[in-house]
Amino acid sequence: MSEADGDETDVRRAVVLDYLAHGLSDDGRPQYEKSPAGYALEVDDFRLYQVAFDEDERLTIGSEVVVEPPEERDIVTEAHRVDYEDLSSGAQSELEYVVQDLVEENEERFVDFYNEAQPITLRLHQLNLLPGIGKKLRNGILDERKRKPFESFEELSERVSGLHDPDEILVERILEELRDDDLKYQTFVGRQEEENAR
Repeated sequence: MSEADGDETDVRRAVVLDYLAHGLSDDGRPQYEKSPAGYALEVDDFRLYQVAFDEDERLTIGSEVVVEPPEERDIVTEAHRVDYEDLSSGAQSELEYVVQDLVEENEERFVDFYNEAQPITLRLHQLNLLPGIGKKLRNGILDERKRKPFESFEELSERVSGLHDPDEILVERILEELRDDDLKYQTFVGRQEEENAR
């Protein structure tokens, strides 16, 4: 394995949620000292970042940038994690659309969640953490996936009676995890990082 291959797994990309050409409003420095700033959502782990951008780059909301490791950054000059409450109102309103896009673009990964979700405790299953999925729907998903793994969101909807918009359900859960960092179980936010640490 070459060095480039080894580094590739550690590169964290994020989607720009808000771009503030004149810097952050709570930055007390004079305007000429502020660099463009904004907020971004990490692609794999759904971590939120406050970022500073290179002054020579013009970015739009939805652009993808590298946030970690620092030596791999090209447009981002600084990045640190923030909570949902720290986001600008623009970033908060953009968040749902970006999460939706990420779930759609990575359909296989999220369909695999339905295929691979496991019990957390004797009484609680990962599927029950999803909004609107009670015992009946959970059992329907488990029965169907035993027959044959699901291959798409469309197939999930067709095969599991009562399961409408399985992608929207995931988006809702991810947003819930982002907004409430006191949730006992995090299914999507920060999971990749935990698995890599093991």
